[in-house]
Amino acid sequence: FRSINCTGSKMSRRNSTTPTGRKDATRLRIEKMEAGREQRRRAMQERKQTRKDEEERQRAIGNPGDVDFIGLVQAWRDEHSNQVQDHATNTSTVPKICICVRKRPISDKERAKKDHDSITCFHPLVTVHNAKLKVDGITKYIDHTTFKFDHAFDETVTNQEVYEYSTMPLIDFVCDGSGGRGTVFAYGQTGSGKTHTMEGIQTRVAEDLFHTISTGESGCTDENTLVSVAYFEIYGGYVQDLLNKRRKLRVLEDGNGEIVVTGLQEFEATDANEFLELIAAGNKARTTHSTEANDTSSRSHAICQIILRDDLSDKLRGKLSLVDLAGSERGSDTKSHNSQRRTESAEINTSLLALKECIRALDMNKSGTKHVPYRGSKLTLILKDCFTSRQAKTTMIATVSPGASSADHSINTLRYADRIKEQKVEDTKPSNKKSTAPMSRKPQAVKEKKKPLSNTTSAKKKHEDWQKAAETLFEQEEDLLNTHMSNISESAQLLTEEGRMLQQVQQEGVTPEEIEAYASRLEEIIERKIQLVETLEEKMASFRKTLQTEEELSKSIPIS
Repeated sequence: FRSINCTGSKMSRRNSTTPTGRKDATRLRIEKMEAGREQRRRAMQERKQTRKDEEERQRAIGNPGDVDFIGLVQAWRDEHSNQVQDHATNTSTVPKICICVRKRPISDKERAKKDHDSITCFHPLVTVHNAKLKVDGITKYIDHTTFKFDHAFDETVTNQEVYEYSTMPLIDFVCDGSGGRGTVFAYGQTGSGKTHTMEGIQTRVAEDLFHTISTGESGCTDENTLVSVAYFEIYGGYVQDLLNKRRKLRVLEDGNGEIVVTGLQEFEATDANEFLELIAAGNKARTTHSTEANDTSSRSHAICQIILRDDLSDKLRGKLSLVDLAGSERGSDTKSHNSQRRTESAEINTSLLALKECIRALDMNKSGTKHVPYRGSKLTLILKDCFTSRQAKTTMIATVSPGASSADHSINTLRYADRIKEQKVEDTKPSNKKSTAPMSRKPQAVKEKKKPLSNTTSAKKKHEDWQKAAETLFEQEEDLLNTHMSNISESAQLLTEEGRMLQQVQQEGVTPEEIEAYASRLEEIIERKIQLVETLEEKMASFRKTLQTEEELSKSIPIS
């Protein structure tokens, strides 16, 4: 009993204050630690509640997704909001090439995937906010990639505004009666809004074109000009007339270097209503299919040509081409396609790659001596004068999807458009024959010069080899990117596991068996890292070899 009282007395003295009335230092530190823990708990609860409230607010405004990434993007926008400029255009000096970018709103499919908005359009700048994780697999950050273009349109901009700054300046240009050729083409990922944008432009072109002609203020008037429309598509390597029961057509080149689509029918339009009826019939006949990225994906390149001819001489007074390119697709977008859809995707990407090769060759062709492979596809043949004709002006509208899952594809689209903008197109040397020579309203077959059979066969073989190499190059590029991304992800997981292993092995009381297990697992991790690097090196070497082969074959395609 005495012992118990003694112990109680000691505990009493230990919990009591010092003779001066102050608590001992140990007790103070304990209370301070408890207060700190309580404060951290409250802060954590507040952050959780704030995050929950922010998630509900973002869902309410139609922007679901990771609120951390959304917050980082919003912070960047708040910081750079002063960079927005007003759109301006000068119809008196239409640029040779005008590049516009349009961002569409978040779709229901993207909301279902909890994709957040990852693109900011602050005219004239377009920024892609690529959400990433650091190598620890936990820390989140944003990689900002910014491009500058002539016009940048966000999701709030209407088709009317896009038309005013991208296409309307070309109306006066093609209606001045001097044979001007304007081209507007839309390029972008499948499901990014190309066809929606192009259909809006077609409607407004109909209204402005006939209004300009009726006023009599331009070179083309009601008295001296006939307006006709031709509408065709490139699908599966074939050219088909959308206004003539999808009749097969041929693309040829005449002696002046002009591209002629033989057998193509032109239909006269006397007013905007007739024009729109023809356009609606062509759009209805266009080839569309459901794909992984879009339920009604346009699977063809559609070219709508509006031709202005002299009423008496049939002389070409102006031409406006509206080109809706088929959407490009990644390998991951075709995983559930059947063989036909995959073949279509390969052909679409090959033709777009050929167009890219032409642009790259033009960029390197300062002296005019380097071969530009226009014959790589029918698409590049038809679009040839968009870049080289002295009487041509071109507008490109690149459409991008805002979802975070499409960020890498959006960056590729913007890089493609940026490459065109960097290109300073030089006027081609004028030929001895006038480019505005009279053209018959009924297309006539072009006489082809007879070539030796061996040369023709050789040229065909080289073109087939190039096309195969281009398809292989695209597939290997997708494979290389996918392998690189998977390697980064797996390396991050391995690094996280290594961190946990180090913490465990550094604790007190570790047994020899646990150290042996640690060493064995570390050897496995090192071996796996070596395998990842070797696999990536092999794919990189194969890609470089195919790229070199494709470039050599592209240069070897003969010019006829």
